[in-house]
Amino acid sequence: MQSQILPSRSALVDRIALQFEYGQNLITLLGPSGLGKSYLLETFITDKYNDFNKAFVQVSARMTDAQLMSELLEQSFRAPLIDQTLSLSDNFFQLVNSQNCGPCLWVLDGGRHISDEMAADLAILAKKSPTTLYILVASQSVGQFSNAVEIHLEALSIAESKQLMGWYFKDLPLDEDPVFQTFLKESHGNPSLLLAWQSVEHSAEVKVADKVSWRLHLITLMLIIMLLIIGFLYKSDMTNWWQAIYQQEVVEDVPTAIAVDDFKQQSAPSSTLEVIAAKSDSQVSEDEQPLKESPSEHEQEDQNNVAAIFGSLVVAPDESDIVADELEPLVAPETGIADTVKPDIVVSLPADNAWFTSQADDTVVIQLLAVTKQAIAEQFVVEQQLSDSAKIYQTQRNNKQWWVVTYGGYESLNAAREVTPTLPKAVLNNQPFYKRISKIKQEIALLDQ
Repeated sequence: MQSQILPSRSALVDRIALQFEYGQNLITLLGPSGLGKSYLLETFITDKYNDFNKAFVQVSARMTDAQLMSELLEQSFRAPLIDQTLSLSDNFFQLVNSQNCGPCLWVLDGGRHISDEMAADLAILAKKSPTTLYILVASQSVGQFSNAVEIHLEALSIAESKQLMGWYFKDLPLDEDPVFQTFLKESHGNPSLLLAWQSVEHSAEVKVADKVSWRLHLITLMLIIMLLIIGFLYKSDMTNWWQAIYQQEVVEDVPTAIAVDDFKQQSAPSSTLEVIAAKSDSQVSEDEQPLKESPSEHEQEDQNNVAAIFGSLVVAPDESDIVADELEPLVAPETGIADTVKPDIVVSLPADNAWFTSQADDTVVIQLLAVTKQAIAEQFVVEQQLSDSAKIYQTQRNNKQWWVVTYGGYESLNAAREVTPTLPKAVLNNQPFYKRISKIKQEIALLDQ
């Protein structure tokens, strides 16, 4: 049995079965389109006469009489041999004589497409069939079949209309809803119209459109656009503020890496000091003014700006590079050390970048000096007698070449701190600090850019 059927339709199915039992072999179910004739035929052939040999055919306008005959006979007999030149009744009589098909039930939906010849042939079969043959046809034409019992399918009542809609729609309006009541009356009990109900389209609620919502959206959009414009206008100011907060450059309290006077007093030999003093005396005699008051143009070009050197070398503190609040000290001005370079001493300590790149990233070294002249860095290593523990690497900052002097190579920061007190006093006055090899590798990589 099908899932659900209305009480009136279930009673009609029983009535049709009772008419067959009373000896009426041909029954026509009449009614307009949409009343549910097809559903009732499917219910009948499913629920009734389960021991019969059943055949169900949906007749269409394109189906010919020969196709209809083949459908009925193929569903009633096993591999029938059909003669297309004979009528349906003649083929049926021949097949019954050759094989016993038993009682048959034929249900035809769409009887309006059946031709008059086929209708007359069906009437003959229903009357003269040698075996039990029940034929049920759904049609809209009255008097199409002779000697047929015609049963008219009535429309649904209001109660059954509500019951049918309740099976397919969960939220139906109240019975007092005027729109719903009008819909039920105008449907006239037609199931196809009742099942076309749309709750949204047939709702009696009247909603007033909010006329303020579009203004709110417009104001919100204008605010967003204003914020974006302000952000673009003050982008440069925000960048300057960020740099002022996190990249402050303190120049006043930063000592130089090497005091020029101390370096001359502690490191320079007497012969070198005499040469420098002689040069200074000659310059004073020629210019008739002290060297500090009127430096030459060459010396003014070579003299480094302390703040510029600090700004180019000092990077924001990083936990991996600077530990325990030890800031990177400023390198020595080139003028002080350059004056002490011995022209007659040959120093062979070239920059050993390969040594630094071969070390592990966690290795810690002690940075002693950073200058823009290689000769000054090499002279510093020789004068302070740092032996083979000192290494020099080359880097680039602000479009200038720099040579940085480091000491040792230690596995941890504590090991480097233990060695620091053993350095010469002149080096300790320089405020040496600690740097990891990973940072030095980044500085060496700047040479290729």
